[in-house]
Amino acid sequence: MTEGISPEHVVTELRKRLAENPACALTHYNLGIALIKLHRWDDAVTEFLAAIAESPEMAEAYINLSGIYFQQGEMDKGIELCKKVIAFRADYAIPYGNIGFAYLQMGEVEKAIEMLEKAVQKDPKFVQALSALGSAYLRQGKIEESIAHSKKAVDIAPRFAVAHNNLAVAYLQKGETAKAKEHCDRALAYGYEVHPGFLKEVKGLRQ
Repeated sequence: MTEGISPEHVVTELRKRLAENPACALTHYNLGIALIKLHRWDDAVTEFLAAIAESPEMAEAYINLSGIYFQQGEMDKGIELCKKVIAFRADYAIPYGNIGFAYLQMGEVEKAIEMLEKAVQKDPKFVQALSALGSAYLRQGKIEESIAHSKKAVDIAPRFAVAHNNLAVAYLQKGETAKAKEHCDRALAYGYEVHPGFLKEVKGLRQ
């Protein structure tokens, strides 16, 4: 979509196109994206479902639809959609990662790690999945594994704040306070809201 054009205008134009060609999957998909920008979630769901009906292997439509379900807390629906993508596009890292993120949010850490590891096997530069693995291994108390994955994330994306926070927590647990302070500062600088209790603990180390 062209920059500088309002989402409302884009929606109007795409609806005109659909009136002329209602079976165009790509137009339904683009309309769904425009509706997301307007936070019109239910309308976006309708358009992504229409895109899938016209083009059953349009992976991006499934992924965006699953994203809405995850945001609304409908984890099982989102996971099922991602599994459908894997069934016809097994080499695509995103659905594995999204399932992993969902499992992590649901507290199913083992399942999350399994899917996230598959995601980074498919795409070794999948920063969000690497960072999520750092979080998952922290929950299991596997500090070295957490550090390894979080370091990979910040090597690829030096300003990825969540991974810096993971490193701060891991290094503090390991007793490496200087590194913990360094990564806590970076997490804050890059916009992460560090947990107040953890921040207080790190500040205590500075005195």
